[in-house]
Amino acid sequence: MADSAIEVLTRALSGHGINEKAMIDTLGNWDHEHKKLFRIKSSHIFSEDERSFERWQEHAMRLLKHEFMRFKNAVVLWTTHPWERDARLVREALSKGNHGQNINILIEVACTRTSDELLGARKAYHSLFDHSIEEDVASHINAPERKLLVALMSAYRYEGPKYKEELAKSEAEKLARAIKEAGSKKSSLIEDDEVVRILSTRSKHFLHVLYNHYKKISAGRSIDEDLDWDLKLQDAVLCLANPVKYFTHILEVSLKVDADKKVKKVLTRIIVTRADKDMKEIKIEFKNKFGVSLEEKIESVCNGSYKDFLLTLLARSD
Repeated sequence: MADSAIEVLTRALSGHGINEKAMIDTLGNWDHEHKKLFRIKSSHIFSEDERSFERWQEHAMRLLKHEFMRFKNAVVLWTTHPWERDARLVREALSKGNHGQNINILIEVACTRTSDELLGARKAYHSLFDHSIEEDVASHINAPERKLLVALMSAYRYEGPKYKEELAKSEAEKLARAIKEAGSKKSSLIEDDEVVRILSTRSKHFLHVLYNHYKKISAGRSIDEDLDWDLKLQDAVLCLANPVKYFTHILEVSLKVDADKKVKKVLTRIIVTRADKDMKEIKIEFKNKFGVSLEEKIESVCNGSYKDFLLTLLARSD
């Protein structure tokens, strides 16, 4: 068997998703000796057992299972009603602990949906799980983020264009003072009453204006840049005031070849949930920031039906 066949199969099993056609074309023509040689040469997948056979490594089997399911999960997420989708995303995040991507999912749902979309997710959560999102967030999250997350999940914001310019400027100055003081001590603001009040009650339009005022009074630095020591609060601010910047950043992280399985899941979630929202703006920001289009990046990293499905969803915003 030529080494090129092994290389084809290795590429088919690498990255995000599985290249099903390459696997079928290659594996379907292999006999016993071909498969044995593949196992011997694929030390990252197989290891030599003490009883003289090449055995699957457990982590490789789990990884392959995840990659085969990636396309199915994307289809299920896409076809699910948005209220149910968000309710199930929140439930899964709460069941997996108070850290990393789990907190990010809660922040995304609470901060990037419209008031009616978030209310719909809360209604769906009632129907599906016989609890409220708010009570489950309060009982499952034992981290400092709990206070802010409960407030964000409970919000029903005004979504009109009206706001008071002087009030936005005043609260930008208030945030600037609080961030400067907390930054000097490297202490978190995520439980600060005024910060929680502003982020959980003000309209998105108001917060966008506040975000711009902050930049003017902070020598061109944005709120999120000044919160680089308080990452979850930084994510909440970005999701509320500049979601395109937030989604662009986490898409880039999720598309790294060496991303772990939890980070890879971000790609499916963001493409599916933003496809009919702000994906056009996200694609422009991605190209400007990283010098390559989001489509080109997915083409180079993803495989098979999963890749084709993501590219089809991206094309909806053309």
